[in-house]
Amino acid sequence: MHYCCKHCWSEYLMTRIEQNMVVNCTCPISECRAQPTTAFIYSIVSSEEIIAKYEKALLRHYVECCSNLTWCTNPQGCDQILLKDGLGYGAACCKCSWISCFNCNFPEAHYPASCSHMSRMTCAKCSHGFCWRCLKPWRPNHKDYYNCSAMVSKAAWQEKRFQDYNERCTFHHHAREFATSLRNRISSIREMPKIRNLTFVLDACKVLEQARKVLAYSCVYSYYNQDTESMDIVEQQTESLELLTNAL
Repeated sequence: MHYCCKHCWSEYLMTRIEQNMVVNCTCPISECRAQPTTAFIYSIVSSEEIIAKYEKALLRHYVECCSNLTWCTNPQGCDQILLKDGLGYGAACCKCSWISCFNCNFPEAHYPASCSHMSRMTCAKCSHGFCWRCLKPWRPNHKDYYNCSAMVSKAAWQEKRFQDYNERCTFHHHAREFATSLRNRISSIREMPKIRNLTFVLDACKVLEQARKVLAYSCVYSYYNQDTESMDIVEQQTESLELLTNAL
């Protein structure tokens, strides 16, 4: 039941909205934790632009609070909200078709590499594993640590192995960009009567994009996988997919 004049309320609320702090906005009277309702804010703030910012802030807060919702992570920009359907870690945006990952902050779905694979970095010299976000050791007590100067040959082997997988991963990403560029070029001219039958080329380009994406993240998966028996199977499947993709 604290009282403030309407002008002060308006200035206070508009400032909080502009600073993106309106979701946790409280009574302007010191030490009072009561929060103004949405109806109250609508009755005080008259600017349509400020109200629009307020509604966007409420929407962002709602999405962040729901474990089954997330924003599309398309780096080109997309304001679509995605709903997790329970069928997997990725979800395709119905607006831009970008496939995002629900479980981590990586900008796209990265099957078959796990989310931990996308967060983990390994020093090519000493094989120290750490998280690229916080830079803390990947394992407690730095169990993978060894003396670099005493293990030069192992360090060199690790560096060569990393370079090999990194080059393969980069190649597939570039090849995926080629497929995307080709699809966009065909899409821009497909309305012409003589090439309407080339819609199958668009489908082929989409398959190429998906295949190159899987091949790229297979390199990440293979680099971190220590199970020799399963790796033989993975490498065989990857080689087969790569041959068919190159043929396509």
